[in-house]
Amino acid sequence: MNSTPEYLQTRPPKMLSKTVFWRIAEDIPKPLAWTLMVLSIAVPFLLWLIIANSGIVQPLFLPSPAQVGQAIQTLWSTGELPKDIVYSLFRVLAGFFMAALFSIPLGILMGTFASVRALVEPIIGIVRYMPAPAFIPLLILYFGLGEVPKVLLIFIGTFFFNTLMVADAVKFVPKDLIETTYTLGGKRLQVLLQVITPYILPNIIDAGRVNMAASWNLVIVSELVAATEGLGRRISVAQRFLKTDQIFAGLIVIGLIGLAIDLLFRLLLHLSCRWANK
Repeated sequence: MNSTPEYLQTRPPKMLSKTVFWRIAEDIPKPLAWTLMVLSIAVPFLLWLIIANSGIVQPLFLPSPAQVGQAIQTLWSTGELPKDIVYSLFRVLAGFFMAALFSIPLGILMGTFASVRALVEPIIGIVRYMPAPAFIPLLILYFGLGEVPKVLLIFIGTFFFNTLMVADAVKFVPKDLIETTYTLGGKRLQVLLQVITPYILPNIIDAGRVNMAASWNLVIVSELVAATEGLGRRISVAQRFLKTDQIFAGLIVIGLIGLAIDLLFRLLLHLSCRWANK
């Protein structure tokens, strides 16, 4: 008979039940991953279909998927939707790539050299807290109602965040890599271009994915304020005439374009940074 008091007896630790679904920091089987991805789209769509067709909500507030599909087809056949897509895409890509052209080198320099970071970070820290849409009146005042203020708005809203995200990525470059490069006779420029930049390339691409979404938000805001073409303008006009189906159509098209761009970023990451995917 065990004479040890109960509170002193050691109890075996409770082990979490093994499950594929709740794996921590591990991949799940591809069939399960594809099933979950399909469900993430199918479930909201089915809920939308059921609610819209139930009559609980009036079509003015929630059009059915069929009505939205018809709106997309009508806008496409008239040529309005393709034109809006082209204008919005041009503004987004122009502003985003212009921001990337300047923010990536500056971010690498800030993360590499403490002197550059001390010089630039304070002003970036101040400006990045200013809402980009607040610059719209000034941009219109300085550059009028053309394409320039819309592109510059996206540049302003993307540049500062992208710079800091790239600079922060440099912190995680192992010091051993840098010291080994110097030991092997490498120069400062070689460390910058052949060690630091390739190492943080996956982080640069991920930062681009995040900030591309911000670019889309900003182009819609700019088109709501002053534009004659674009998906944001299309949504604004539809709201004015209570064409809810066209509002949903514009939102869905924006979401599909965003998904396509996100997949392109993932493909770029897979092709250019195969070593990071292992």
